[in-house]
Amino acid sequence: MIRYRLKERIADLGFQENRRVTLDEIAERTGVSRPTLSRIANVRGYSTTTDILDRLCTYFKCGLDQLAEYLPPENQEKS
Repeated sequence: MIRYRLKERIADLGFQENRRVTLDEIAERTGVSRPTLSRIANVRGYSTTTDILDRLCTYFKCGLDQLAEYLPPENQEKS
């Protein structure tokens, strides 16, 4: 399973810039709808497109490995 680390990226950016970063702001700047961002952040096992992942990596100035991680089947119950 792929686990998205969107909430972590939001928290990191907010800490770096000393401000609150919202899903609405991310949606406006990336063109990714707010409901899609909410699903990525909150729905376990949500599937999204590489285009959306690319937009988020660009926004957060991070690599894909900082936005998502692979969890082998034996580790899925622990998350």
